[in-house]
Amino acid sequence: MRPSGQAPSVGATFAALSQVLVGMAAGVSAALVHFPVGGGQAVRYALAAAAMYAVLRMRRTPRIRIGLRDWGLLFLLALLGQALFNQLLIGALEHADPATVGSILGCAPVVLAVAAPLMARRRPGARIVAGSLLVVGGAVAVEGFGSSSATGLVLALGVLGCELAFSLLAVPLLPRLGPLRVATYSTMLAVPQSLAIGAVTDGTGLLRMPTPAEAAALVFIGLVATVAAFLLWYSALGTLGAERAGLFCGLIPVSAALSALLLGTGEVRALQLAGSLLVGLGVAVGMSRRRTPEPPPRTAPATAEPTRKVEALAG
Repeated sequence: MRPSGQAPSVGATFAALSQVLVGMAAGVSAALVHFPVGGGQAVRYALAAAAMYAVLRMRRTPRIRIGLRDWGLLFLLALLGQALFNQLLIGALEHADPATVGSILGCAPVVLAVAAPLMARRRPGARIVAGSLLVVGGAVAVEGFGSSSATGLVLALGVLGCELAFSLLAVPLLPRLGPLRVATYSTMLAVPQSLAIGAVTDGTGLLRMPTPAEAAALVFIGLVATVAAFLLWYSALGTLGAERAGLFCGLIPVSAALSALLLGTGEVRALQLAGSLLVGLGVAVGMSRRRTPEPPPRTAPATAEPTRKVEALAG
């Protein structure tokens, strides 16, 4: 997919805002540790899908025919990028500490920087790959290092795969469907998928009445961290392309650490500050473009002046 004609600064702003919202949602999710995962995700996506569909109707977005291939991609996008992502994340955290899972998930910028251009049959850009390596280094510094069992590593790699699918599966859909349709339809599909997964994992405890704190967290995650973040992210993908947009994934642990500080559930260490600066440097390197040298100014042919003198004498 070729990036759209919007200014790169607009796409960068959208990508940064979306990842900051996702990072903030990680801090807010602490209020949902005792809420059923499948049921909670179903409620979250139901709220988000209703809001997105309302926006779709208010904007009077024209209906288009969606082919079987596109529906298949939307189904996989919802299943891997949304419904299974959180289930695998919870499973990974049961067998590995958060630092290990976060560090593996933080490798997403490098994989996107390489995989996205290869899928488009292009050579990965050296600046973007170098910037993504800096971003990953900064994200790992923010997350820290930890321990894990083999099961935890496998599940964490599954979480990384789902994170990549959330972007890479959307790339072929965005040119025809646009960010709003892709976000709306995939989120709608994620509701029954989350319910089905929750029925297997939680059984009869799939849903229960949330506490006031849990209800507030579900509303924030559904209407802000899903609606706004998804639309901003898919708009950024259409503007920047997956490899450049992926650089901003490094902002997730940074904003998560800051939100934990604001909520009083964590503290910022010197290594986290250094990692945050490294993430910013990596984004700057990856977003920079090589300047093409300006062509030299045209000069009049050396024979022009003598020719005019001869013509003047002849006159």
